[in-house]
Amino acid sequence: MTRECAGRGVRSGTRAGTRQGRTRPWAVLLGAALLAPSLAHGAELGQVVQVRSQGNAASAQSQQRIDGLSDQTDKALAEYRSVLKQIEALRRYNSQLEELIQSQKAEMASLRNQIDNVTVVGRQVTPLMQDMLEALDAFVAADVPFLPGERRLRVAGLKELMARSDVTDAEKYRRVMEAYQIENEFGRTIEAYSGELEWDDGTRTVDFLRIGRVALLYRTRDGNEIGAWDQANQVWVQLPGAYRSAVRQGLRIARKQAAPDLIEIPVPAAVGANQ
Repeated sequence: MTRECAGRGVRSGTRAGTRQGRTRPWAVLLGAALLAPSLAHGAELGQVVQVRSQGNAASAQSQQRIDGLSDQTDKALAEYRSVLKQIEALRRYNSQLEELIQSQKAEMASLRNQIDNVTVVGRQVTPLMQDMLEALDAFVAADVPFLPGERRLRVAGLKELMARSDVTDAEKYRRVMEAYQIENEFGRTIEAYSGELEWDDGTRTVDFLRIGRVALLYRTRDGNEIGAWDQANQVWVQLPGAYRSAVRQGLRIARKQAAPDLIEIPVPAAVGANQ
C-alpha cells in the first residue's frame, strides 16, 4: 500500500508537473495577448506624436512664410505710397513748368516784338545821334576854351564809337547823352586846373579859374599877371592888378582850400546890353 501510495504520489507529482508544464505556454500567450494592445497603442501614440511634430514644423514654416510675405507686402505698400507721393510731386512740378513755359513763350514773343522795334528805332536813332554829335563838336569849338584837349578828345572818341559795329545803338546813345550831361555840368560848377597858355612869345604854364561858362581867368605861377578870356573877340586879355586878390581867392575856393564866398571878377556884358 505504501508503494502504491508512493507510486500514486509519484504519478500524482508527475501529473502535477505535467499540468504546470502545460500551463506556462498559456500564460505566455495570455501575457502576450495582454501586452499586444499596449504595444499597439504605444506605436499609434508614437505615430501621432510624430505626425503632430511634423505638423508643428510645417506650421512653423508656414508661419515664417506668412511673416515673410507680410513683410514683403508692407515693404511693397510703403514703396507704393512713396511712388504715389513722387508722382504727385512730379505732377505739380510739371504743372508749374508748364506755367513757366507759357510765361517764357509770352516773354519770347515780347522780346521778338521789341527786337523788331529796336531795329526800327535804331534806324531812326542813328541819324539823331550823328546830328547830336555834330552839334556837340560845333558847340565845343565855339565855347569858352576851357579844358580844350579833354573836350575835343571826348568828341573824337564818340565819333570813333559811332563807326564801331560791336557797340549797340543803346550804348552809343548812352555815351552821347553822357557827353551832353558833362557839358551841361560845366555851366554850373567852378573849377581850377593848370594848363598851357599860348602867347606870341611862347607857351606858359598858368593856373586857370573857370566859373561856369561866365568867366575863364588865368594867373601866372608867380602871381604877377592875371587875365581873362574875351569871348566876343576870341582873345586873352590882361586884367588890372585890382583883380589879383579876387582871382587868387577864386582859385582857393575852387580847390576847396577856402569856404565859398563872394568874389568880384570881370564878366562880359550880355549880348544886346548896349542896345
